[in-house]
Amino acid sequence: MNLKGSLLIFIGPPCCGKGTISRLCVEKLGFTQLSTGNLCRHHIEIGSDIGKEIDFALKSGKLISNELITEMVKAWLEVNASNCTSVILDGYPRTVPQARDFYDFLSSSDEMNSVKIIHFQVSEECLMKRACGRLVCKNSECQQVYSIEGKMAPKIEMICDICSGQLIKRLDDTLSTVEDRIKTYYKHESGLLNCFNELGMFTFSLAAENDVDVVFANLKKIIGA
Repeated sequence: MNLKGSLLIFIGPPCCGKGTISRLCVEKLGFTQLSTGNLCRHHIEIGSDIGKEIDFALKSGKLISNELITEMVKAWLEVNASNCTSVILDGYPRTVPQARDFYDFLSSSDEMNSVKIIHFQVSEECLMKRACGRLVCKNSECQQVYSIEGKMAPKIEMICDICSGQLIKRLDDTLSTVEDRIKTYYKHESGLLNCFNELGMFTFSLAAENDVDVVFANLKKIIGA
């Protein structure tokens, strides 16, 4: 894989700030963000073998297998990692099987020392508040995240600062839906963190409830940037 810098694995519930901090790492540190969701959509669009399998699973109402997700991430890293300074994994690994498969891959490519697992810690009360105030750029190639108020509010109401696209509120950003998503996430989080611990992969805790500038500054201290 021959990565020049770090391989950052961001772990945390919906609305914990992973996307915002990832964006700052890309803009200010020159990192590359690898979103498994975006990667899935890309493979479907280009009609690759992986994309056809993903599309079939989705249209069949099935979950995309752990093996297929890992294969997709590994393929991307093998091709692109050497051209990146550091890479942020957004949304992967999400399950224990994915974590174990990825550990085997990292061990075989001798990249274990480059990995840093960052655990975003935020109270459920804060998560709910953020979700209810979140706005997202409608442009599928942008999807920048904003807040209705505060430092993350757009400069022009309901208009994206980056691409001038329309900002919308996600349909799943309701109190009941977010509550369900958070509960589902926490069902898997403890197992995933325990798995990392068993594999000897140290996890750094990041207090993500602070102001975004403080969170970003603390992350830079953790990764030595």
